[in-house]
Amino acid sequence: QVVESGGGLVQPGGSLRLSCIASGLKLDYYAIGWYRQAPGKEREGVSCISRSGGNLYYADFVKGRFAIFRDNSKNTAYLQMNNLQPEDTATYYCALGPYGPCTSTSYPDDLWGQGTQVTVSS
Repeated sequence: QVVESGGGLVQPGGSLRLSCIASGLKLDYYAIGWYRQAPGKEREGVSCISRSGGNLYYADFVKGRFAIFRDNSKNTAYLQMNNLQPEDTATYYCALGPYGPCTSTSYPDDLWGQGTQVTVSS
């Protein structure tokens, strides 16, 4: 099971940290991806981190603002989001993949959480 948390309402320029908690599995064996979907738009990949944590990828629209990291001891992955803007408003999803992928063009997508809402508004 994968559960996201940490979403909420934040003002432009603010920060949030999303968590992705996995249960019933060892996160060590999974690559992790974060996606988002805004109303009326297609889902898009935001970031991913490989099983080892050695490979990280970010969509261009979040580079320099978001950071993905993992704490395998807590079976949890995170997405630190800084300098949030109204266009970042979306439901954010975490997805795991036992064999990846985590590349600049492809993220894990085997096990999905239910999503957490992020709203950026003044």
